[in-house]
Amino acid sequence: MASYRIRQYQDKDFDAVRTLFARGMLEHSPAGYRHVLRSGRVQLLLLILFVLVRAAGGFWLLGLGAVALAFVAIWLLVRTYCTAYVRQALSTDLADVRGSYLRSPHSCFWVAEAGGAVVGMVAVEPPEDPAEREVALELKRMSVSREHRGWGISGALCREVLSFARARGFGAVVLSTSVVQVAAQRLYESQGFRKVGASSPSLLATLVCFQVFRYRCDLPGPGTAPPR
Repeated sequence: MASYRIRQYQDKDFDAVRTLFARGMLEHSPAGYRHVLRSGRVQLLLLILFVLVRAAGGFWLLGLGAVALAFVAIWLLVRTYCTAYVRQALSTDLADVRGSYLRSPHSCFWVAEAGGAVVGMVAVEPPEDPAEREVALELKRMSVSREHRGWGISGALCREVLSFARARGFGAVVLSTSVVQVAAQRLYESQGFRKVGASSPSLLATLVCFQVFRYRCDLPGPGTAPPR
């Protein structure tokens, strides 16, 4: 069995954690691109574009060229969205991991280490939703390097979060993941999470049927957190 260990974040991990997160998120760009192209609305718009350009120009090649340019534009849009998400994370909580996750008794940040290198990460903190803050914690920033997937690291990191929440008297752990992160969905479901909601982050996301799924794992024991 592959050897790794899970430990709490240290300041020396700063660059490795940020690089790992950025690479992991940007890996979803091709899946997001394919998801957009499979959308019935997008396919209809591409067909309309082809017909209109072909009719206006009188040549099939013009229509095909317009569709090809649309494919490129869609890819750039998806890539820009992923890049913006990464930049937002790197400029907020991942700009100060210790300050964001290691100064509260109800938050933490772990890394998985193998061969002296950081190969996985996960965080936990109180949810933004006031209705959940007293009874649940939120799993965030889960990422494992491509070369170390299949080692069981994601499951171990997930269990670390569940144990942390249970030890502090919380009744559940919640998280969000996107429709294109199929492997992540399977992981969370294998750890006892169930899908409890779905939403689209923007009007454009609604048009291309891009959703963010909300998951919840109920823990045994009381559901009220200890006083802060």
